[in-house]
Amino acid sequence: MVSPVVVTGIVLASMPVGEYDKRVVLLTKERGKITAFAKGARKQNSALLACSQPFTFGQFTVYEGRTSYQINGSEVQNYFVELRNNLEAVTYGMYFCEFADYLTRENVDESSILKLLYQSLRALTKGTIPYPLIRYIFELKIMTLNGEAVQVFECVKCGKKDKLNALSLSSGGLLCSDCLIKDGRVMHLQDSTIYAMQFIIASTIEKLYTFTVSDSVLSELRYCMKHYLSMYIDKEFKTLEMLDMF
Repeated sequence: MVSPVVVTGIVLASMPVGEYDKRVVLLTKERGKITAFAKGARKQNSALLACSQPFTFGQFTVYEGRTSYQINGSEVQNYFVELRNNLEAVTYGMYFCEFADYLTRENVDESSILKLLYQSLRALTKGTIPYPLIRYIFELKIMTLNGEAVQVFECVKCGKKDKLNALSLSSGGLLCSDCLIKDGRVMHLQDSTIYAMQFIIASTIEKLYTFTVSDSVLSELRYCMKHYLSMYIDKEFKTLEMLDMF
């Protein structure tokens, strides 16, 4: 007889299957990203109805099959209901889940990305930080956790740690004033923008959403992340089209 497995995770996506079932994508601490089926979850009286909704965080009891899992029960710790009542917030949350779905894999330790996703959803519900800033923090940190961080602590050309004032996206990091003349495609950044990027990359996930920035710094972060992701992410996220409406 197959024994059940208890995993801790977040529902990234949920899709109807057949007449009453759901196909759920879970990002878990123990198994990475997995696909699980919730039988009867679309019935109004189903015990799996609530736990098979996107953003649901908690412990899931699953049975492992050859190609997928089956959800047998759950102990929900957070539904993030605040997001469901705010169209803009829920769209950002959907984008974060879609991004995490794209980067993560099964049987890979994705616990850091799971923690980042959870803290990012919490930041959206609190509303103390502008949503665009939460987005840029999430994007830079998830790329860092994926091993593709921007080099912002020293010159990407010579290794010098001072006089860093321009970003070369083609080179993957900051340039010092001496190397700046050798690279034509650069963006000059404020010291505050560089410090914000350094903080995001080096900070623990728990401390990420503890600061705000000026509109000018936010604008520079927007430019940096837009062009940086275009170089490393070969996917058009559906939720980005919705975000552009806000």
